[in-house]
Amino acid sequence: MQFARTLPKELVHRAAIAEVFLTDAERLGEDEIRLAAQLPRLHPFYGDVLAPRSHHDPLLLLEACRQGIFVVAHRYLDVPLGHKFLLRTLAYEVPEPDALACGDTPTEAVIGVRVEHRIRNRTGVTGLRLRFTVAVGARKALLARIDYSWMPPQEWSSLRSGQRHALGLCAAPVALPGQPVDPARVGRRDRVNAVITAPRTSPDGVRTARLVAKTTHPTLYDHWVDHVPGMLELEAFRQLALIAAVDEGAVRAPTALPVRLRARFRCFAEMDLPLECRTAAVVPGADIECTLHQPGALVAEARIGFAGRNAAGPAGALAGPAPHARV
Repeated sequence: MQFARTLPKELVHRAAIAEVFLTDAERLGEDEIRLAAQLPRLHPFYGDVLAPRSHHDPLLLLEACRQGIFVVAHRYLDVPLGHKFLLRTLAYEVPEPDALACGDTPTEAVIGVRVEHRIRNRTGVTGLRLRFTVAVGARKALLARIDYSWMPPQEWSSLRSGQRHALGLCAAPVALPGQPVDPARVGRRDRVNAVITAPRTSPDGVRTARLVAKTTHPTLYDHWVDHVPGMLELEAFRQLALIAAVDEGAVRAPTALPVRLRARFRCFAEMDLPLECRTAAVVPGADIECTLHQPGALVAEARIGFAGRNAAGPAGALAGPAPHARV
């Protein structure tokens, strides 16, 4: 596989070439695809961390896998480029944290992709469940599973206009303003990469913060979308869970790596409605439970497990797929 140039940016739904991490793709069989990815040594979002940059962010590898869902659909299932996509569920684990180590050159990864399930309706295949194995050299750096679906743009427009009208929202969303938390509390240097407000803690240990959607963010809003992207929701979960873990002594610093994650997306997160992110009380030795709410609806939920950058904590078995939901 080649690492000399990226795949076309439109194939992975990115506007900026710098945000394209996949460099090659080939089909090995009916349900087997192989991708190549080059991971940058320093990325302005995924590489922004207070700690020494010794390891790649697992969410960077997850983003490479997420870009792969579009390649599989467009290149190998002939889904038109104009179609719209929805994340349903995802899960990942880091089996060998040392495989995330950064080097003196960009990291080259090979991603094995297997189609585990096809979602069908009367018109044919409308979604997939894909399993990913990200390898750096001989080591497995990430195991992931993503469920997703797609629809024609006219169906998307009808769906979204109906949903927003039912919520009493105007056609063109404008993100609510918010003051982000001190970036150091979430392990970041750059304030633009803090995506939640300063949290409050209830007597029972539940922490709550608002998600701040910055539509000018060059990575999280690489291109305009009419809702809060799934990767931004995951980042809000990560940041609030890190604050909770540090406050309760579960990890030493807010630079710990998220080595396990399971997430289910239940409905669209509207950027012009208040979005409240919550963590359950921290239980020693357990992954941290997170939820995202907007008025009248549970938007998404997740469980996150952390390990220090110098401590390769054990990674549990990759969870089975959760029921389908939309985001």
